[in-house]
Order: sequence, then structure tokens, then C-alpha cells
Amino acid sequence: MSTYQSSRRRFISSAGLAVAGLSSGALSQGALAAQELPPRKFYKVLSLGRIGFEGSFQESVELAVKHGFEGIDPDVDYFARLSDDDFRKMLDDLRAKNLKLGAAGLPVEFRKDEATFNEGLKNLPAAAKVLQRAGVWRVSTWIMPMSDDLRYPQNFREHACRLRACARILNDYGQHLGLEYVGPRTLWRSGRHSFLHTLSEVKELLVAIGTNNLGVQLDSYHWYNAEETEEDLLTLRSHDVITVDLNDAPAGVSRDKLLDGSRELPAATGVIPVKHFLSALLKIGYEGPIQAEPFNAALRAMPIDQACAATAAAIRKAFAEVGVA
Repeated sequence: MSTYQSSRRRFISSAGLAVAGLSSGALSQGALAAQELPPRKFYKVLSLGRIGFEGSFQESVELAVKHGFEGIDPDVDYFARLSDDDFRKMLDDLRAKNLKLGAAGLPVEFRKDEATFNEGLKNLPAAAKVLQRAGVWRVSTWIMPMSDDLRYPQNFREHACRLRACARILNDYGQHLGLEYVGPRTLWRSGRHSFLHTLSEVKELLVAIGTNNLGVQLDSYHWYNAEETEEDLLTLRSHDVITVDLNDAPAGVSRDKLLDGSRELPAATGVIPVKHFLSALLKIGYEGPIQAEPFNAALRAMPIDQACAATAAAIRKAFAEVGVA
């Protein structure tokens, strides 16, 4: 399981944050709009960590093939242990199975003290080299939307400085860094000082970082919590989007009470207008990975095979909203 998925769930859990709409509208208009959309270029990734499971890289491959996914998460630690011959065999096997690698999590803890950050930064070149060897050029991480210690301007400067250092190293290995904003109000209001939690604010941070290998990690849940629209997404270009998480929100819960750690599978409740979200990605020609990230207790309670089947069905249902397979 990648660093991103495991650390994100641990971070939310340790912070005590993982606690357990729109109608479909005029179907004829939706069908017409779907016919006018460009073909799908993005691909479905099975991300075991994001759906709440741990598994080896080989298990991910087997489950992805069985349930019709088109990609899996890269695993830096596993890749680093492979001999040259085994590495080539692994890549050949992925090609034979028509599986692509998705985005890797940034293996640097930049949210804590300076010593922790510097230690992670020191190890980043080795990880980036392994990813480069595997053909992975998408790396992503999330921004915590609050701080108990730093006010917005101070937090902004620290993020720009630290993430600039990461982006420069990644750039040496041909990789792009995507930043995810986190939208739930229950989270960004939980600290003494709120921090960025919208697409426009992330864009400001990208400008401040200033390297040429930056983009956004989009998440339909955060997009919904930020009250953004399809038009907001259409301000992005295809290469601005590094990776995408797809979710739905619990029914009957107002935005003021939605939790970051309690979501639903894509298109499960219809609260999040997934049609508008995916339509925008089709229109800008996004070509990267899409994975479900529901943080859902009921899904985690299932056997892993059943959970993967449910996840695959949910993504297919979401894609059907815009008329793509």
C-alpha cells in the first residue's frame, strides 16, 4: 500500500476526525449532454488504501484485473526491493494485463517540525528515482486546511517554501506534484487558524511555489464541500490535474456537518453531482488516474474481494452518468 493512502487514513484517525442532494434531473437532457462530451481518456485505478484495505502489490494487480480496473497504485518500497530483472518482469506483466500505474504519494512529511521535514526531503531523491524508473511522473499530497500554531500568511509561506523544495527535486526526475485542498468545514474550522480549502486558494499556492511541474489533485468530495461548480473545474487544463479522487457524500447531512473521514462510494447517494464533475474532466481532456476514496466504514467491513467489486460497480455507475464506460 502506498505512503499516501496509509498515512492519510492514519492522520485523520489520529486527529479524531474519522467518524462514522441533487436529483438525477431530466434524463433526456443528460443523455443528450453525454452524447456531446468528448471520449474518456482518464482511467480507473484500484487504490486499496483509499478504500480502507492493506494488500501487497501483487494482490492489487490480481484484484484490479479481476474487477475490471485499468490501473493500480505504485508502491515505491516494493519497487525499490526488486532486482533489475524482477523490475523488468513486473513492468512487462503490467503491460500484458493492460494496467497503468497511478499517482504516487509524496513521501515527505512537510506538515510537522523542520527536522521531520528535512529527513523526508533527504530521502526524496531515492524515491523519485525509483518512480522515474517505473515510468511514474504523477506525485500528489494533501494540504491540511487548518493549524493550531500558524496563521494563514505564516502557514502559506511555510507550505510554499517546503513544497517548493519537494517540487524542485521531483522536477529533476521528470515528475509533477499535485496538491489537494481539503474542503469539509468541520475540519478547517477545527483548528485555531483556518488554511486553504478551495481550488482558487490552491492555485495561489501553486503560483507562490513557482516551479513548472505543479498541478492539482482533485477530489469530488472537497469540490462539493467548497461549493464549487463545473465552471470552476473548466478553468483547469488537462495537464493541471495530476490525479482525481471520486466519492459521494452521506445523504441527509448538511455541508456544515460533513466529515472528512466519512464518505460514500461514487454515485451512491446522488448528493454530489458527479455528472458535472466528470463532465468537466471530459471537456478538459484529463488523461490521468481516477480512484474511489470513500473512507467508509461499511465498505471496510466487507471482505476485500467484495469491497473491490462494490468499488468497481460504483465507478462504473458514476461513469454512466456521463455516458462513458
